[in-house]
Amino acid sequence: MVPVLASRAKKTEELRRVPDETVAEMQAAGFFRVLQAKQYGGYEMDPQVFYDICMTLAEGCMSTAWIYGVIGVHNWQLACFDPRASEDVWGKDTSVLVASTYMPKGQVKPVEGGFQFSGRWGFSSGIDHAQWVLLGGLIFPADGKGPPEYRTFLLPRKDFEVIDTWHVMGLKGTGSKDIVVKDVFVPEYRTHKATDGFMGTNPGRHTFTADLYKLPFGQIFVRAVSSAAIGGLQGALNTFLDFAKVRVGDMGNKTSEQAPAQLAAAETAQSIDEMKLVLHRNFDVLMGKIRANQPLDDIAQRSHFRFQAAQVVDRCARHAYQLFSACGGRGIFTDFPLHRYMHDIYAARGHYANNPEQFGRNYGSVLLGRDNTDYFL
Repeated sequence: MVPVLASRAKKTEELRRVPDETVAEMQAAGFFRVLQAKQYGGYEMDPQVFYDICMTLAEGCMSTAWIYGVIGVHNWQLACFDPRASEDVWGKDTSVLVASTYMPKGQVKPVEGGFQFSGRWGFSSGIDHAQWVLLGGLIFPADGKGPPEYRTFLLPRKDFEVIDTWHVMGLKGTGSKDIVVKDVFVPEYRTHKATDGFMGTNPGRHTFTADLYKLPFGQIFVRAVSSAAIGGLQGALNTFLDFAKVRVGDMGNKTSEQAPAQLAAAETAQSIDEMKLVLHRNFDVLMGKIRANQPLDDIAQRSHFRFQAAQVVDRCARHAYQLFSACGGRGIFTDFPLHRYMHDIYAARGHYANNPEQFGRNYGSVLLGRDNTDYFL
């Protein structure tokens, strides 16, 4: 699919959403079933497979890979909910897709059997292709004491409105539009507590028993919004190599003989390899512990893995700029395809989960004997 996606990349940007035929091809290939429960036609494969697909798709089109990562990981999260939620979504059609925006913007009022729910959220990637959405909200203690409880709320298409606000400089094709909800009822069973995702006490654990669903939600989600950048950087490197091997500058210099070009190629290729190795290693460790019935209570290790995920896009952005700088004057023309990869990676850096400073500080604090402050691990 990579060359096909690359050929559609301009159209995808112009549409400001991934084309329907691309999503249909991903559906036909079974990509969205990688993390889906077998009870609903899924494959329950290891997360490494999921991220490999995401990174490969990004070599052709990072917007496509981005919505695959975000939408595809929701098929994993549904196994965390009360099993009735999965039945609501997939009871009639197991290919239904779920979008999200996890920012805690929901106004929540507890009522009998659930919650009255309202709000407006931004950045719902791939929402045009989804029939359900996961939205973040905070439940404040009735007595006003103590911190609020973060939950994810699952809503059907009839309960929300999509507002087209998506005019951006990168990841243009993700269609990450706004969601508006006006005072709808969400039953208790269609909510998921962040604390359950952290502690492994999810309501669905007795029904969806595969080892895959014993992973902490934070570990699997953060890689869903950083891994596309690794593939995007590989796409940028491929573009650069094809260009630099044959390019002779206006002054008669061959780009392939220039030190900046040589170093940019070497350092980028090395970093891509390292980031992929770390991703696979981390999930090998986590899945290995689960299969050995060992607890996932090493907070320092989980903070370490979280920090590594947060560093990915920042590292990719630096290398994308390094490649761009080695292109010389040709690099500034708008028809040069390296731009798209670079801008898409820069846009991915804006995601909350891709902030290395914040999560690096928490990891450092844990190493220094202070309390962990991040429960999305």
